[in-house]
Amino acid sequence: MKYKNPIIPGFNPDPSICRVGDDFYLVTSTFEFFPGVPIYHSKNLVNWELINYCLTTDTQLPLEGANPSGGIYAPTIRYHDGVFFMTTTNVSIGGNFIVHTSDIYGKWSEPAYIAQGGIDPSLFWDDDGKCYFVSNWSDDTENDPIGIYVCEIDPFTGEKFTRSRPISFGCGGRHPEAPHIYKENGYYYLMLAEGGTEYGHMETMQRSKNIYGPYEKCPHNPILSHRDTPGPIQATGHADIVEDQNGNWWLVCLAIRPIKNMHLHHIGRESFLTPLVWENDWPVVGNNGKITFEMDGPLPGPAPTPVSYSFTDNFDTGSLDLRWCFVRNQRKENYRPKKGSLYLIGGDGLSKPLGHPTMIACRQQMFDLEMTATIEGEIASGQKSGISAFYNSDFHYDILVNKNDDGYTVDLRKKVADIDVTVASHKIDYRGAISLMIRADLEWYTFLYEKDGEIIELGKGKTSLLATEVTNPMTFTGTFLGVFTEGGNISVTSVSVKEL
Repeated sequence: MKYKNPIIPGFNPDPSICRVGDDFYLVTSTFEFFPGVPIYHSKNLVNWELINYCLTTDTQLPLEGANPSGGIYAPTIRYHDGVFFMTTTNVSIGGNFIVHTSDIYGKWSEPAYIAQGGIDPSLFWDDDGKCYFVSNWSDDTENDPIGIYVCEIDPFTGEKFTRSRPISFGCGGRHPEAPHIYKENGYYYLMLAEGGTEYGHMETMQRSKNIYGPYEKCPHNPILSHRDTPGPIQATGHADIVEDQNGNWWLVCLAIRPIKNMHLHHIGRESFLTPLVWENDWPVVGNNGKITFEMDGPLPGPAPTPVSYSFTDNFDTGSLDLRWCFVRNQRKENYRPKKGSLYLIGGDGLSKPLGHPTMIACRQQMFDLEMTATIEGEIASGQKSGISAFYNSDFHYDILVNKNDDGYTVDLRKKVADIDVTVASHKIDYRGAISLMIRADLEWYTFLYEKDGEIIELGKGKTSLLATEVTNPMTFTGTFLGVFTEGGNISVTSVSVKEL
């Protein structure tokens, strides 16, 4: 059955997957954005619905002072004996931890922290019921290089029952990370991401008859990689595998879609899907280790249906839609949803380092789109309220309404590294409400506003200047589309994102 990649577009990196009956659940990284670790549900591995987040409170996810691309790194989701477990790393505060729940739609536990360092943790239950915790780490007391370490733990409390032991130092690529252990055909399989999560990214496999090794390397490593391969899909790796209810195997991984003819990507690392088969007790992934935008495989569940990422939010439920995110922990007092509008109280500016701006933001999941937001209310002197194509505090484009001594203007502000400038400004007769727009294609963001029923273009910004590779230091997230206010308050009555 044919299906299309990516299965979850936009900023959805480091996918991890598990199955419960005929239900599949997938989680991805969130870094400095709140809430943390979205949970997606699917019946067929292609149509995914955002149903919840694992980390929804400040105690579960402290992000105070988290740098851009700090916070939550790669999560792993597993299901064992009626309980869901998610383990991840808060690289800014706390390190590796586990949360759990019996209700995937409900609240997860408080974190149980693990006395093993590194990043990209995973969990594995052996046939005897023992639970193992695995991460990449360097145990300085033994003067070892960065490798993969394992210990036996209580997954509810984080208590270690054994010391952390190294089991692998990778298959020759730099940065061995994202370890997952599986058991199949009498072997323990150790799958790793190597080469760095850029254009040299790859996925490797090893196996052993003992969980502590020694591990032998797959003869056709890397089992997945697009390194040194030109094409529209790059940086494949950081994978997880799952067996469906029909006995077929699948691999989810991250990949990027660079801007044409440029080694730059701006909407983030995305989640892709490929079939996996076992040959001679080794995995063969996709088309000899390659994946494509259109693939074929024995999908489980109902036939895939066309996917649209267009949506409109009129705030008519009195609560915020799950797709809205915040930069670091949400200052809840600054967001007042009511039926028909969302009242925003001005907080930190978008460019404040390590700030908590008042902004609701959703992932940019399409290259070609139009975002429109209608804001209402009095604009105070010096207030700046509008919409943003936001990567982080140092890289964003904003179209905003501003009030100064000469009246009201609609401005295009560009913040790119150490440059912060208003590049266009139109004087307007603001009458208490305005609709602002961002139109995007692969290469440009175009900023517009509505005046007396006419749509007027204010200016443009290159998508490449919001690309991951341009950020300094290089970061690992993606562009969000947001509605914000600084220095004053507004009501948001409608937001729409439409695929073009």
